[in-house]
Amino acid sequence: MRPASDRSGTSATGRLLVVSAGMGAGHDAVAAELVRRLEAMGHRADRVDVLDLLPAGVGAGLRSFYRTTIRRAPVLYAGIYRAFFRPGPGPRPGTAPLAGLAEGSLLNTVERLRPDTVVPVFHLAAQLTGRLRKRGALTVPSAVVVTDFSVHRQWLHPGNDRYLCVSAEAAETVRRTLGRPATATGPVVAARFSAPAPGADDWRRRFTAEAPGQPPVLLSVGAWGAGSRVAETARLLYGGGYLPVVLCGRDERLRRGLARWPEVLALGWEPDMPGLLAASRALVDNAAGQTALEALATGVPVVGYRPIPGHGREGVRRMAALGLSDHATDSWDLLRLLDVLTVPSGTRERRIAAGRELFADDAAARLAEAVRNAAAPR
Repeated sequence: MRPASDRSGTSATGRLLVVSAGMGAGHDAVAAELVRRLEAMGHRADRVDVLDLLPAGVGAGLRSFYRTTIRRAPVLYAGIYRAFFRPGPGPRPGTAPLAGLAEGSLLNTVERLRPDTVVPVFHLAAQLTGRLRKRGALTVPSAVVVTDFSVHRQWLHPGNDRYLCVSAEAAETVRRTLGRPATATGPVVAARFSAPAPGADDWRRRFTAEAPGQPPVLLSVGAWGAGSRVAETARLLYGGGYLPVVLCGRDERLRRGLARWPEVLALGWEPDMPGLLAASRALVDNAAGQTALEALATGVPVVGYRPIPGHGREGVRRMAALGLSDHATDSWDLLRLLDVLTVPSGTRERRIAAGRELFADDAAARLAEAVRNAAAPR
């Protein structure tokens, strides 16, 4: 393996290229944490957005279309998910034509950066590397980091060399479907979520000042504010004796609307998520995405409620089926679950323990191991 130099000019063990996508914030958070861990191990890790590899305007248009449908036309998105992502009999549409548009740009990037391994953390990127590896155009291995509990078919391409998955069930799905090596490494979450949170006490004081005696419950709708009946759910939590703390992401319109309700604490894009989570008693989530995984790492129970269609609904159901979270089917069920999960109870302790057990391995360490093994003399 050729030597590489990291940003400080010292020799690094290997070089990896992480391919993410600016769809919301979750995939970029995974990519950033992988880069951080790999560089801490002495590797050089570069990062690129697969949407930027598409022809001018295509990536931005794809992001805008997805954001609009997930927020304003969920029925349309549900239909797209059924057609393109879920398995089914007979010919099924896929993202191959779209991935094909990015092939030249990725190969040029690989030629320029000369990585030892390419690491997709988004399904379109996995299709892209799989196609190129199958044809032999991409000459270095591809290791896909799957961020979903429910592995839809756009993650799966037999050309990729290996898969690193959030759960043993997801890894088994990959092995059964593709016959490719797949390992359950657990989620990739920033280390600060599993460490003591310096800001937690400040949040506790703020919650007590806002609503004395009301346990704070976070309500997450993702970076884009994608969710149905958010105000209704917040008022339901208040009526159940809780302080609803709504994470509005970057949706300022949603935050301003909720801020008119004195019983609701509406937050915008919050940089101190570790402290906020550590000071909260539970998270009500609608997508089984990165915020839910951060809650598991922090030791905060998660309840899925009113999930967004497609990957959100399937992810919420899979998390609950694995015993990592609970899925509230209606408003009464939500309050019943919170009444158990926000106080000391066997159910609360089991959910916290199951969530933390999920982080038994490290995807970055497995990637580094693969680079070392590829470089070893044979």
